[in-house]
Amino acid sequence: MAEPMVSRGQRNAGNAGNASNDSNAGNASDAGNASNASNAATSGKPVLAAGIRHFTFHDGQVPALQDVAISLAPGSFTAILGASGSGKSTLGRLLAGWLPPGGHGSLAGFLELSGTRLEFAGGAGDPRIDPAQWGRHVGFVPQDPGAVLSTVRATVAEELAFGLENAGTGRGDMQAAVQRTAGLLGLQGLLDQDPGTLSGGQLRRLAIGCAIIAGPPVLVMDEPFASLDAAGAEDLATLVLDLLKRGTAVVILSQVVDALLLDADTWVVLAGGMVTAAGHPAGMGAGHANDGGVPPVLPRAIRRPAVPESAVPPRRPAARQAGPAALQLRGVSFAYPDPQVRGKESRRRWGRAAPAGGLNTGTPVLQDISLQVHPGEIVAVTGPNGAGKSTLLRHFNGLLRPTAGTVLVSGSDISSDPVGRTAASVGLLFQQPRDQLFERTVLREVSFGLERLVGRDMVAGRAAAALQAVGLAEAADEHPAELPASAQRLLALATVLARRPAVLALDEPTVALDGDGLALLDAAVGSAAAAGAGVVLVTHDLGYARTAAHRLLTLDGGRLTPA
Repeated sequence: MAEPMVSRGQRNAGNAGNASNDSNAGNASDAGNASNASNAATSGKPVLAAGIRHFTFHDGQVPALQDVAISLAPGSFTAILGASGSGKSTLGRLLAGWLPPGGHGSLAGFLELSGTRLEFAGGAGDPRIDPAQWGRHVGFVPQDPGAVLSTVRATVAEELAFGLENAGTGRGDMQAAVQRTAGLLGLQGLLDQDPGTLSGGQLRRLAIGCAIIAGPPVLVMDEPFASLDAAGAEDLATLVLDLLKRGTAVVILSQVVDALLLDADTWVVLAGGMVTAAGHPAGMGAGHANDGGVPPVLPRAIRRPAVPESAVPPRRPAARQAGPAALQLRGVSFAYPDPQVRGKESRRRWGRAAPAGGLNTGTPVLQDISLQVHPGEIVAVTGPNGAGKSTLLRHFNGLLRPTAGTVLVSGSDISSDPVGRTAASVGLLFQQPRDQLFERTVLREVSFGLERLVGRDMVAGRAAAALQAVGLAEAADEHPAELPASAQRLLALATVLARRPAVLALDEPTVALDGDGLALLDAAVGSAAAAGAGVVLVTHDLGYARTAAHRLLTLDGGRLTPA
């Protein structure tokens, strides 16, 4: 019987839920949750609880969390709300065992998992949590979905099965669990696909699948709706409600009050690492928003879901500036190369017939796309997960080359230009900040490569202006990895703004941003457009797209059309 942690060399008196019997993990989502819920309910104990007097990172000056208490009953639904930097991700990682006390910081208080309580005093004698064992009982989906994947599996099906294989699950049970989980998350048509080729929204669905496939009694998700299209968000809401019925305790960490969170049993509001309010949403004014669009008990930086996009009048078209288009696509088509390996073997292992038409053998992602973006114009591109929106952006600076057609930047064909040269004119903000942040300080990050572009004398001014534009001027000496997710995204934006490119290409720029961050983004993008940049932003935030963009386009089925 697996133990979730080891305490000073002694066996734990309690069993941490036994969420999935190692020999039958594939059936845990059906039977394991109900069993654990029944056991915990009978004992009168929460399935997971925490009493945090204070938690401080080893290099921190002040506690990241202080006086935080939380108790999760089987089948309970808890929303932990807070603006950027409030401490909600830190709390989520502590609950999930991804931030073991002692290894990353000092905890004074307790963590309790299915009746086993561990007491911490912040000293060398504190118990040590085994994250792998803890993770068998608390599924976790971090803000960056890629962080939960093994990165060593060649297909989505193999990635879903990875944890079950390690637990020694039988092949039949494992195949059934993969198929069932894929069906719950709309991944059936992607099981043979390389996880590295998934869109941001598809990757998040996969991360959620990996977290729930073994049926842990607790599921903690950090900003799970980020990057999901409308269908994905609806599927996730249905999944959460189904898990609750099965007895899973669900915790969602968010800085946006998505519609699903109005159905939570409890809201816990964090600010500055402390609980500022807690209770049932109805008793906290959830139905009575103030003029800032949020219930009075929530910080104004918390965002409510945007009103339906049809209710938001689009901006008037931008005034066309003289000269060539900042960006022009002429009949651009593109298809990824045919998969070379593992598809046939994957189908054999998971007992699936080949999909109609075979594998994804070079199916066009983009088809005959023509587009002009003029200096000063902001164009928003929306569309379902996997439609090719990120693929489209990567054509703008030559990271991908069209199989047919031409891309022009400021009137010049970039087909023969190296990517490094084109990047000076096209600033690309990746969907994941981790893909473009690598320096030791915020200032070094935003200054990187500027000297070659603008000369040594102008580097300091450009870097300072870019950091000021995104509200990070006071964070110049901090390490990028230590910033909250929202600040990391704004820093990545600053690295692009500092170059003052002719074209800004922004991939899901609103993800992880609270209301204050969204205002900074909007001001920075508007300022860049006013200075003459052409802006193309890809987003699922349709309300933002309609308020920020002069034109709204939809990419679906490989074709770009007016929204």
